[in-house]
Amino acid sequence: MTTEAELFKSGDQERIWKKYCGFLDLSLAEFMETQEQLLMDHIALVYDSPIARKFMPKKPKDVSEFRQLVPLTTYDDYSAYLDEKNEDVLAVKPYCWIRTSGRGGASKWAPYTESAIERLSILSTALSILACAKRKGEVYSGIGNGLRVLHNLPPPPYITGILARLSSNNFYIRYIPPLEKCESMDFETRTQTGFQMALRTGVDFSVSLTSVLLKIGERFTEGSGKLKLNRHMLHPQIMWRLIRGLVRSKREGRALLPKDLWPLKGLLCYGTDTAIYREKLIYCWGKEPTENYGATEPGLIASHAWNKKNMTFVPFCCFLEFAPEEEWLKNRETKGYQPSTVLLDEVKPGKRYEIIFTSFYGMPFLRYRLGDLIRIVALEDKETGIKLPQMVFESRADDLIDIAGFDRLDEKTIWQAIANTGIKHEEWSARKEYEKDESIVHLYIELREEIEAAQVERLIHKELARINPDHRDLEGMLGIRPLRVSLLPPGSFQRYYEKKKASGAELAHLKPPHMNASDTIIQELIGQAQST
Repeated sequence: MTTEAELFKSGDQERIWKKYCGFLDLSLAEFMETQEQLLMDHIALVYDSPIARKFMPKKPKDVSEFRQLVPLTTYDDYSAYLDEKNEDVLAVKPYCWIRTSGRGGASKWAPYTESAIERLSILSTALSILACAKRKGEVYSGIGNGLRVLHNLPPPPYITGILARLSSNNFYIRYIPPLEKCESMDFETRTQTGFQMALRTGVDFSVSLTSVLLKIGERFTEGSGKLKLNRHMLHPQIMWRLIRGLVRSKREGRALLPKDLWPLKGLLCYGTDTAIYREKLIYCWGKEPTENYGATEPGLIASHAWNKKNMTFVPFCCFLEFAPEEEWLKNRETKGYQPSTVLLDEVKPGKRYEIIFTSFYGMPFLRYRLGDLIRIVALEDKETGIKLPQMVFESRADDLIDIAGFDRLDEKTIWQAIANTGIKHEEWSARKEYEKDESIVHLYIELREEIEAAQVERLIHKELARINPDHRDLEGMLGIRPLRVSLLPPGSFQRYYEKKKASGAELAHLKPPHMNASDTIIQELIGQAQST
């Protein structure tokens, strides 16, 4: 039997592509058939477990009855069992427990079975292949011969750290910095160490938070990327890499950029801002970013194909349902209302949906509300020939800012408006507040250039009106201009970060949320600013 490593070393691109990326060739009917079969297998596996019986009064005979019998759930419905890692209520003994961060600093735990881990391992390898591919069926040869991967992935028990180790079981990967050293490093140290090591080793592939890649790129373009010589940099390989990069940048009449030092074969990004900063990433890193969508509880839900445009759904991790936006709004306005859902073969292009999923492979989550809104942009991708609906991530469902029941702003829209202004900024946080009994959008932002708050407000409002017709109509029809901007002094977000880090906060809570931060967080952030 051929092992994964042997398969990659064989160079048989057709076999490799079919095994890892073959889901992109499925028809919609084949996708739905795969989903139904995996769901019914899962129901048979978990039905007699205490945690499943809590939601299934009887064993469903088909998909339709399953959707009628089982209510929509959230993590709160499982927390009494999973927070204590109670394996007695589960259908299958977990291979490992994976942690993610919830609201308010709380941790959430997901028990992963061995079968679920095996599937996720295959899909994580598929992401690497797709990130390097320029056309259908192309498998970069370096994947089988030792891939040098620059990363800043959080270590286990976070899912990204576990996936990194799983990928290294499939083919030889040289992680920069090494995974075993990362467990004793904080996020910033891990990023800085990787940068220094990469100057010597070179890089083929990078997987990172989009925000980190942007920060590195900004430091280069603003001149802080001019590296001062020290003993570490006198190594011949580092000197050669720097000289070659400087020659290239001078020839093109611009500042030194990361792409001058590391000509990447693949760039895999995670973070909701990837699509917004796509062109900046290409400019700085010289490679189109590959984006994927998923979370700890469901695993991988969708991924870019080789053309790196919209995302295609993956059938193998979980059963997918979609609550139309109007149903989600009814649920938000009427306590206890259960939104109706549609399946993938019923979605409509241009519409937004809340993602609902059910686990496969003996994991516990049934009709679970992930809390995300996605948008269906097309029912197929004509450019690639993919016959499955195409999606983009829109926002966290609970992060919408509703103004006068007329204008609904999400994180992506505000982020895009700020980016479009070109204003150099460090970080921001926006939330709904009230001013003389009127609702407003209050944006707290730290700049890296001298601009008056009134001008920032005017520029961002202009962009919001341009990209969001409802925001434009809010002013034109109702005479409401709800945006307010408060400028925070330099270093405000960094001091907040340091304070949270010192208190032992988890990675996901080291920075304020972009949307609808609590009074406590805003006061703490303002307090950090006022302490300067």
